[in-house]
Amino acid sequence: MTEEFRIMLRPEGWTADDVLALSAEQTSRQRIEVVDGVLLIGPWPRLEHQRLVGRLAGRLAAGAGKRLEVLPGANLVPGNRGDRLLIPDLVVTDEPGLKGMSLTEKQVVLVVGIVSPSTEVQDRILKRALYAEALIPFYLLVEPDTATLFELQRGEYVPIAKSDAGKLTFTRPFEAEITLA
Repeated sequence: MTEEFRIMLRPEGWTADDVLALSAEQTSRQRIEVVDGVLLIGPWPRLEHQRLVGRLAGRLAAGAGKRLEVLPGANLVPGNRGDRLLIPDLVVTDEPGLKGMSLTEKQVVLVVGIVSPSTEVQDRILKRALYAEALIPFYLLVEPDTATLFELQRGEYVPIAKSDAGKLTFTRPFEAEITLA
């Protein structure tokens, strides 16, 4: 039996607060984000994806130390507009121990996007542009066989480290070594 998914239309558009106020029943089977008042609804990532998130979180946390905290699947509400809510695969914040439902771009040092078939365009193009617009200093894009770390320079992300033979090593924003396989 298939369950029906219903979310009411909002002619005025959605806000981050609207999405965060949805019940667990409405959000348990899908990842719901909002960009400029428009919902982006997709499935929660597959188990293989979640394993990679776990491995990356461990390696990033080892490099980040105690001054930074790595959070999987955190709600990110960039800007003051309130009509955007993004859920990166991982967020590295420079404010360990945060409480609440979300964080802002001012609390984020690095966001990580892992490309999946259902999020390929969002991760490579849309989210990269939104994170740059929000002035998030670093963006790590992980694809099936490669990973690239970007640093924000003059409003655009510039690659500063790329994986080689399945391994990514970088020194900014902190030292870390990540194995993709």
